[in-house]
Amino acid sequence: MDRTRNLCFRKGKSVNIIVAETDQEMDDAYHVRMKVFVEEQEVPPEEEIDEHEKTSIHFIGYEAGKPAAASRLRFTDEYGKLERICVLKEHRGKHYGQQIIKAMEEKVIAKGYKKAKLNAQTHAEGFYGHLGYHTVSGEFMDAGIPHVTMIKEL
Repeated sequence: MDRTRNLCFRKGKSVNIIVAETDQEMDDAYHVRMKVFVEEQEVPPEEEIDEHEKTSIHFIGYEAGKPAAASRLRFTDEYGKLERICVLKEHRGKHYGQQIIKAMEEKVIAKGYKKAKLNAQTHAEGFYGHLGYHTVSGEFMDAGIPHVTMIKEL
């Protein structure tokens, strides 16, 4: 099975999104998450890396062979749950977040699920809304950051 997706963007920018399978790919995914969530957003490391790591599907996006984006996917009830979606600061604005979400949604569908769910930081609610997600909760705090739950029919 080919797990690679070559995704091209405007201005020659491209990201290669794969499901992390090797130790190096997992290390790269964790590196991106630690840079964004722990260093940049000051989420405690013990909250960022949790009990769901081993049972989740991890995605890593590479630009020119270097890690640029990461996320993880779990399945709960009737949903594919998109989590830990992040893009390194120097790679933002290149639509990599949108593309990693698309790859995750494709995996959700491939696993036979028809709905996706995520907990969005409130500052990103508009971004997810643009991708078809609808807010279904009030605001709540997670790791000291305001969030809302959003869902999408796939």
